[in-house]
Amino acid sequence: MKLSLLDTTIVLVYLLGIFLLAQWVSREKAGHQKTAQDYFLAGKALPWWAIGASLIAANISAEQIIGMSGSGFAIGLAIASYEWMAALTLLIVGKFFLPIFLRNGIYTMPQFLEQRYGTRIRTLMAVFWLGLYIFVNLTSILWLGAIAVSQVTGMNQMLALSLIGAFALLYQLYGGLKAVALTDIVQVSLLVLGGLVLSYVMLNQISGDAGMAAGFMKLWNEHPEHFQMILSPDNPFYKDLPGLSVLIGGMWIMNISYWGFNQYIIQRALAAKDIQEAQKGIVFAAFLKLLMPIVVVLPGIAALVLAPDLERPDQAYPTMMALLPTGLLGLVFAALVAAVVASLASKINSIATIFTLDVYAKFASQRGASGQQNEQKLVRVGRIAAASAVVAAVLAAKPLLGSFDQAFQYIQEYTGFFTPGIVVIFMLGLFWKRANEAGALAAAIGSFGLSIVLKLAWPELPFIDRVGIVFLLALVLAVLVSMLGKLEPEKDFIRTNDVSFATTASFNFASLGVIAILTALYATFW
Repeated sequence: MKLSLLDTTIVLVYLLGIFLLAQWVSREKAGHQKTAQDYFLAGKALPWWAIGASLIAANISAEQIIGMSGSGFAIGLAIASYEWMAALTLLIVGKFFLPIFLRNGIYTMPQFLEQRYGTRIRTLMAVFWLGLYIFVNLTSILWLGAIAVSQVTGMNQMLALSLIGAFALLYQLYGGLKAVALTDIVQVSLLVLGGLVLSYVMLNQISGDAGMAAGFMKLWNEHPEHFQMILSPDNPFYKDLPGLSVLIGGMWIMNISYWGFNQYIIQRALAAKDIQEAQKGIVFAAFLKLLMPIVVVLPGIAALVLAPDLERPDQAYPTMMALLPTGLLGLVFAALVAAVVASLASKINSIATIFTLDVYAKFASQRGASGQQNEQKLVRVGRIAAASAVVAAVLAAKPLLGSFDQAFQYIQEYTGFFTPGIVVIFMLGLFWKRANEAGALAAAIGSFGLSIVLKLAWPELPFIDRVGIVFLLALVLAVLVSMLGKLEPEKDFIRTNDVSFATTASFNFASLGVIAILTALYATFW
């Protein structure tokens, strides 16, 4: 695959345009200097369209595009459950979680833990999330993004990795969350457009220029086994997607943790001016999620016809890109780069937020400084933390991921040890006042220990089922420890007694639309 002059120009115009746009939307009024709220929460003024687009941009990156296309080639449409169930999860987050977070002025997830349980759990989870975001999320996006750029351009992979990291850092360094969120509508539009263009071209080729619909029907008729959403136990990929457990088991835990309690995701909604704006953004993101399998899964399934002899499934997306004509290749490649840059920038900003507000501001002495000087210092610390995180991730990417055949598995395996405990801690913290810090710590530590024990004792157990079982065990452990310990009302500063979970008619109507579409999709491809 080679980029023509036209393709290269399209990519460079995108990079320059998105960089300039980020700086323009980040500008401040004359005489106003950025405060911590400006930098980390976009001044608590994000509109719904920015929230929804930024949620998707933070989520979709190289590991989703390349990894899920590869899974589409190997497994089929069943992998789309990760996307479609996320749409339903977002509605739950918008209706039941966000009202409590916004009522209590929450800006980071560790902050919620401290206000609900105490200081120890906040520090523990802040350190955990910093390690996860830097050495798992940032490294994997950089590594897989660099592989894609290297395959398309022929650039040295380490050079590509360094350039991607530097651009994502500089792109959001000045403006913080505002620079990221207010440009993500462009990033997501390009991502969706590029994916739709690729899917159209592939399906049109399959149909012999008879159109996208004809190509889809031909693909479905030739490979019906790749259009089954619920895999049977005799399917070779049942361990990856274990049948009905996908709908009623551990995938719920993974989705709730990711979309409800993940700083670089939920931070966009926390930056809304009010709950109604946040909920509109959530619904917008849910509808976008319904589209994502066309962008990230369908090209992999199309490769079954157009490139059936691939050595590895993860080659599906780059191989499909190689079949694109000049101009369209540049557009689709720019969309891939957009996904990588947007997701990286989101995680970089969230790392800076957690380090500055949950670690630095908590322990550093700032006596003798005025309030405005404090605000400016927090912004400076955030920028230094962002730069340090990128440097660390660039240096660690190859040592950590160079020996893995599939980096996506590395991410799932690592986070899956902690995900059940995280969901237990937050769900009890939100909805059960008897839960205490000892119970929360027991769930966090127990989740990791129980996951290790189950993995070693029952290696054939599907990953998703293990997450579900560990969640139930960690939940029982947290409840027992909390009941045996004393009630600690002096540590609980989270108010829920005056929180309203009522939603607007437009939110309810849109939610019913999402549910109806999901029902139709699963009924069609059962």
